[in-house]
Amino acid sequence: MKESGQAGQPQAGFRAAQWRILLATMFCYLFFYTGRQTFGFAIPGIEEELGISKAMLGWASAALLWSYALGQAINGNLGDRFGGRRMMSLGAVLSCGLNWVVSFGSSLWTLMVPWAANGYAQSMGWAPGSRVLSNWWNRHERGKVYGLYVFAAGLSSVLAFTTSTIILDLDLGWRWIFRLPVLLLLVGGLGYFVVVRDRPQELGFAPLDDEDENLESASKAKASAPAHPQAEPESETDSSWSRYRHVLRNRRFLIASVAIGFQSMARYGLLIWVPVHFLGADWKNSDTKWISIALPIGMAFGALTSGWISDRLFHSNRSRVIVLFMILAAMSSLGMFFLPKDSPVGIAVLFLTGFFAYGPQSAFWALCPDLLGRKRAGTGTGIMNTFAYLFAGFGEPLIGWIIEVNDQTRLVFVVVAVACLFSALIAPFIRR
Repeated sequence: MKESGQAGQPQAGFRAAQWRILLATMFCYLFFYTGRQTFGFAIPGIEEELGISKAMLGWASAALLWSYALGQAINGNLGDRFGGRRMMSLGAVLSCGLNWVVSFGSSLWTLMVPWAANGYAQSMGWAPGSRVLSNWWNRHERGKVYGLYVFAAGLSSVLAFTTSTIILDLDLGWRWIFRLPVLLLLVGGLGYFVVVRDRPQELGFAPLDDEDENLESASKAKASAPAHPQAEPESETDSSWSRYRHVLRNRRFLIASVAIGFQSMARYGLLIWVPVHFLGADWKNSDTKWISIALPIGMAFGALTSGWISDRLFHSNRSRVIVLFMILAAMSSLGMFFLPKDSPVGIAVLFLTGFFAYGPQSAFWALCPDLLGRKRAGTGTGIMNTFAYLFAGFGEPLIGWIIEVNDQTRLVFVVVAVACLFSALIAPFIRR
């Protein structure tokens, strides 16, 4: 077996393999959001053609998010058991097909049911992919690695927003929003299956051994409060229920899961309703729809930056990054509330709103292997994402109802600011 050199000088071959796995995982996830973050661009067209209100379409969006949450709880564990490569590839293929089914919908239910099923298919991507990365990268580089992974997710939002806006510009109609962008997801999923391997051992390298050493050190220093709390010793033969039990008993992990819940409520409030805000009533001839692209661009760079800040400036202290970014996200979102829709300053402020609202994602995901250990990283990521999307699902119909009652789409920014502040208030307790 090849020596992977985990003491600090990894062999060139192993390092190249690490980066190949990371880039392939990023490439696949680059297309995942074309299968679930395009809904906001379709809302005005659906409302006009099918006569379905914004509040009801908010429930359709919630159906996907809750189905995604349920799938995360299941598929994260399955990723630990069966490997992330097969799970992520299968999810991409299924999501592509289900988006096409949604495109033929003619009522609330014919939209909602396949859209909810699509949520489950989409849930087969993030946690299994995270497990693959945790198998290949040690704890001291996870902030950077998860930052790049979330950066790819942020660019996926850019791709979803851009392709949807182009389709509306070409006057193809809302149904094609669910048909064309997801063809990229199909390519990404098939390519992932060909390129990626779940563990270093499958390419002849030694498994990462740094975590076992850290776990032993943590158990010897149990009386002190370590900077990076570690999980209990793990076994490759852990049963599914054993993994769930260890994850759900970790108090710090559960606090982090509630914090990401409010962060995700803010995130999806922006992703779904910002396009509605900038499309406006005359959505076919909107002059401001391209402004919304600033949001996912900011999100992408926020995730990349926060991962670096977490590792380099705060020495892998994830909670500090979360608090800082959430407070700044709340301030930026309130700024958007007071700015006119066509203000040139709004582009910069919307970029900053996305930058700070999405940035902590890399810190949250790095907490999963940090707090639970590598071999439960998939289960932990799935459970954390379950919290994230349960909260996000509650936010969607709430925001839709608030907009419907007050006839002011800008109110989305108030809801987002409140959710960010709640996340900032909870995050410090992750370390206590």
